[in-house]
Amino acid sequence: MEPDELMKVRARYDAEMRRDAQPDAAEARVERSGAVVRQTTPGRGWHGVLWSDLDEVTADAEIAAQVAFFTDRGAGDFEWKLYGHDRPADLGERLRAAGFAPEPAETLMVARTADLAELPMEPPEGITLRVVTDEAGVDLMMEVHARAFGTERPRIRHQILTLLRDEPETLAAVVAMAGDTPVSAARMEMRPGTSFAGLWGGGTDPRWRGRGVYRLLVAHRARIAASLGIPYLQVDASDDSRPILERLGFGVLGVTVPYVYTPAGYTPANCTPAGA
Repeated sequence: MEPDELMKVRARYDAEMRRDAQPDAAEARVERSGAVVRQTTPGRGWHGVLWSDLDEVTADAEIAAQVAFFTDRGAGDFEWKLYGHDRPADLGERLRAAGFAPEPAETLMVARTADLAELPMEPPEGITLRVVTDEAGVDLMMEVHARAFGTERPRIRHQILTLLRDEPETLAAVVAMAGDTPVSAARMEMRPGTSFAGLWGGGTDPRWRGRGVYRLLVAHRARIAASLGIPYLQVDASDDSRPILERLGFGVLGVTVPYVYTPAGYTPANCTPAGA
């Protein structure tokens, strides 16, 4: 995409997926509180700030208000998802001063679904795809993610199971299998009425990287999104995924950094959604 188009798409993304965001699960709630849009979820779901409209005068007080809100309701750790174009320019520094810890930066990337739906779907030799529809399939995904990312992801497991139970039409999850062994896994989340389908996970066993498995899972999800008339695919890409996605045709909308606040004495679960 040309720079002018990318700027228009970013504005659309900010409006639909952040300012007017929908809950990412049936049990979650999104609400606007002053100049902030936040999500709360019972139990092990994701809590955090999705969007804000702040300036040098209002930022510190709003940060303190959100810390008090999430702490008072016993949410445990919560995330302020900061984008590079958010105001004020020093918002990240203010979050750190308030006790937030930054996690690794991710690149917000987007591509036209119709373009990616044209990618070849021939799987690498020895690979088959298994669509995830039940707990057994989710456990295969978690097995791959543990090898790919080096960490357990109980919150992601809970989120996927919740979507499969309550809103299966909003989720497309898949595992790449080498015989009986899962070697890569990914999912796509689609909120009704929005222009963007989010690609998440994308974890591949290190022994299977560089063979086209990741590209296969992107193409698989793109074809599903295209069949549903969703115009764009969005990824919060890791440094490892970004060059692959750029070769596939994704453009950069900016950089996002998850800032996580953990109350004293609380042992956090994995707060940040699995990146690409």
